[in-house]
Amino acid sequence: MTSFPELDSSSIPWTNATTVWRALLALAVVFVMLATTGWTAVRSHAAGADPRAASLKEWRHGSIGGRPLPSPTADATTVTRFFTSLTGAQRERLAEHYPLVVGNLAGAPVELRYQANRIALAKARRTEEHRTHDSGLTPAGRFEAGRRMHRFASLLADGRQILAFDASGAGRVAEVFGDLDRAERVSVVVPGVDTNVLTFERSQRAYSAPVGMARSLYAAEGKAGPGTRTAVIAWADYTSPVGVGIDAATGKLAAEGALRLRKLVRTLPGDSRVSLFCHSYGSVVCGVAARELSPRVTDVAVAGSPGMRAEHVSDLRTSARVWAMRDPDDWIQGVPHMEVGGLGHGADPVSAGFGARVLSASGARGHTGYFEPGTTSLANFAGIGVGAAGSLRCAGDTSDCTAGLDQGRSVPVA
Repeated sequence: MTSFPELDSSSIPWTNATTVWRALLALAVVFVMLATTGWTAVRSHAAGADPRAASLKEWRHGSIGGRPLPSPTADATTVTRFFTSLTGAQRERLAEHYPLVVGNLAGAPVELRYQANRIALAKARRTEEHRTHDSGLTPAGRFEAGRRMHRFASLLADGRQILAFDASGAGRVAEVFGDLDRAERVSVVVPGVDTNVLTFERSQRAYSAPVGMARSLYAAEGKAGPGTRTAVIAWADYTSPVGVGIDAATGKLAAEGALRLRKLVRTLPGDSRVSLFCHSYGSVVCGVAARELSPRVTDVAVAGSPGMRAEHVSDLRTSARVWAMRDPDDWIQGVPHMEVGGLGHGADPVSAGFGARVLSASGARGHTGYFEPGTTSLANFAGIGVGAAGSLRCAGDTSDCTAGLDQGRSVPVA
């Protein structure tokens, strides 16, 4: 159960007609802003078979070496202990027979999850290839199957480390850059609206998609802290809102995503420090998750945020440092930062009253430019990711966003 009273609309006093009209006006403005500035039109995911659900059902009744398999909801320690007790051949047999379970199983060896997800991706690619020739589908359906087939083929490329994969519905996926097992610091990129398996990476506007964001951050962290072992996760392993429907204006999907994000962080291997980098609606997910985050999360940084379902940083009830940035060209600034009756996401994280540490986003352009190489926004993210507080540049109207931190040297203001 998510501890998230803000989602309970019954707690909001609808005292008069003025309040009602204010909420409706705010929602209308949100829709107009989003519809004219890049968020796609409302559409629904097509329903389809759920092969992972079938695999989970089979797993629950399975065994190996005469031993039952652990519950897929078992804690990561129990799962790790189980896999440690198996031979290499037994582990591979489970990955081959239950790839959609093992590939998403917290506590399973990371390399085994990569292997399992390659098997799952190969099967999913063959399924979509078959659907491209299915006369029972409409031309649009066959075209969509072709797009998915090519995406799965791309994810199967040599060297890719897929930590999570589920082809059901619009699809969920997570990819690792770097050595997750040996990392001293792990950064998790949490993207926003319209994120799914097809939008996970882009050849054009690459840095607006999770893969481009994470790859760019990993490279920047390598420069910012060459002596630090880092890993970056492009995390699109939650169901994001589609277009400008009601889901984008409420916190329901954020609450569901927060549960998955908390579990990811809690079950990462080793004892690495973790930073979250949350863009757009992803910052709503991070805001909800912050209430019960693992203490290994040291920093939560948001960019282009519509709000974090909080009125003040103290409402997040987290020991992590909270950072915020927004470039002057980002249209998100025109969205009403308020929450009424469950609509909207609360105060503006870059406002003085919110209380976050406000960073410069110099060089970033528009709503999706924060991870572009050469921008101050990316350099700031990298500095947070490797723990180099002394390299951070504060926003122009902030005297010192790193007050109280062990930074080693003064912080410039941009």
